Amino acid sequence: MSALHGSSARRRTVAILAVCALLGACAGNNSNAENTAAVRIPNGANSTGARELSGDITVFAAASLTDVLPELEEAFHTEYPDIALTYNFGGSSGLVDQLEGGARADLLLTANATTMENADDADLVDDSYSFTSNTLVIVVPAGNPAGVTGFADGSLDNTKLVICAPEVPCGEASQKLAEINGVDLQPVSEEQAVTDVLGKVTSGEADAGLVYTTDAQGAGDQVEMIEIENSDQVVNDYRIAVLREAANPQAAQAFTDFVLSDRGQEILHAHGFQDPVE
Repeated sequence: MSALHGSSARRRTVAILAVCALLGACAGNNSNAENTAAVRIPNGANSTGARELSGDITVFAAASLTDVLPELEEAFHTEYPDIALTYNFGGSSGLVDQLEGGARADLLLTANATTMENADDADLVDDSYSFTSNTLVIVVPAGNPAGVTGFADGSLDNTKLVICAPEVPCGEASQKLAEINGVDLQPVSEEQAVTDVLGKVTSGEADAGLVYTTDAQGAGDQVEMIEIENSDQVVNDYRIAVLREAANPQAAQAFTDFVLSDRGQEILHAHGFQDPVE
């Protein structure tokens, strides 16, 4: 064999090996793709996808998400069985206050855009995404002992009405609805979380309360629900964001992606939540 022929053969061998290496890399990528969670990634979000993700994430979430988040977590575990979620539920503004005061968390879920903007202004988060929405209704105890018939018909006058405080999302929405409908609300108490409003109605301490549609649905036959005029003009935009100081940001992003996925949205809708705000 001549030196030239040997050199040519060696070049062919190198070329074949290079092609094999390339094909191997492609095969590896396909394998990884099969292990990637099937989620809808919002514009600008980073997909974490790897099933190997593990560890704990602490979630600060609006009180109105108390029932739905554990169900979302259960479905999420079919893709990420080694990620554990710990919750801190409360009024959205109070959660942001806690974070500003030094509390540590990985994820923040607020019940309106205003509170998330406050978190952004405090450099607690970068990007946030709308993941669902909600509107307010009146709830009264089963049997409606006070005879409430509507929001703007005067039947709430002289009743023991409970609403959220104006600094929390459900309270801000209550004030906006009162302005739109020309109603002067005279509550006997203002609560820091919508679950506290609901609790006072179901216990019989209040004749009526303003809560989210999802809370009314979740209370079942303990309450009766009365629609509020023009409620579709005051829609609460629920937002989700990974905190800048998150200890486990990849796992937090994976849960965010799941909440935004078709399966996550299906679970939210089953609980009465509405589509994200465009």
